[in-house]
This record gives sequence, C-alpha cells and structure tokens, in this order.
Amino acid sequence: MKIILLQDVKSLGKRGEVVNVSDGYARNMLLPKKLGVEATPKNMNDLKLKRAHEQKLAQEDLEAARDFAKNLEGKEVVLSLKVGEGGKTFGSISAREIAEAAKEQLRLTLDKKKLQLESPIKVLGVTEVPLRLHPEVTGTVKVVVKEG
Repeated sequence: MKIILLQDVKSLGKRGEVVNVSDGYARNMLLPKKLGVEATPKNMNDLKLKRAHEQKLAQEDLEAARDFAKNLEGKEVVLSLKVGEGGKTFGSISAREIAEAAKEQLRLTLDKKKLQLESPIKVLGVTEVPLRLHPEVTGTVKVVVKEG
C-alpha cells in the first residue's frame, strides 16, 4: 500500500514522502496514529499543491531577505566606548548593543542572534559585522566605534 507520510517516521521516511509499506503496517500503525494517509489521487494532488505553496513561501522569504540586505548597504550604526590613557578601551560592544543601536538609529529591527560577531568589539574604528538573514543571504552592518 502506498502511504503519504504526514510526519517523519524513523527507518521509513520523512514528512511528505510517498512510501510503499505492507497493508498491515499501514492499517495497524501508520493510519491510526495519524503518521500517514493513503496515497489516493486526491491526496497526491493535495500533496503537490502543498509543496508548491511551501516553495512559493520559501521564494518570498528569500526575496525579502535580499531586499533587507540591499536596504542595509551603506548604513552605519554609531556606538561609543570609554577610552583611557594610551588608547586602551574599557568594555566592549556586543551583538545585543548593536541590535539596540540599529533599532534606535536606523529604525531597523535586527535579531542579535543573526549577527555573526565572533567576539565583542573592543577597538575604535569601523567594523563590518555579517548578518545572516537567510541560509543563502548574508548582509553586512557597518559598526562605527567612537571615543566616548
């Protein structure tokens, strides 16, 4: 019997796949536990339409991420650090502080978890911080650190 899986089933397949299983396994395990439905022509058509819809949504997300990355180009976030004698800085600037400053200065909401900052910024000057917007799209935020 052919079954369309509604959830991932260990050692059988992933959600959305069409698998061929024995009739007893389908009737006694997959169908009662709502792990799958029978692969009738109607259900196959529904699966095809659902996949097309998911693909369309994924494409829209990708386009939105690209637009946001273009919007970020050339914009700067200005922050300040205390500086002592000899140019030694006190403290550092974290991803959370960058996200808050971008919200105040640029009116952009950045997710601090998507900012790929290896370590907090501890130097004066301009630093470009990559921002992971989508698995295929990465933007950059210019962070200007001034003495303050």
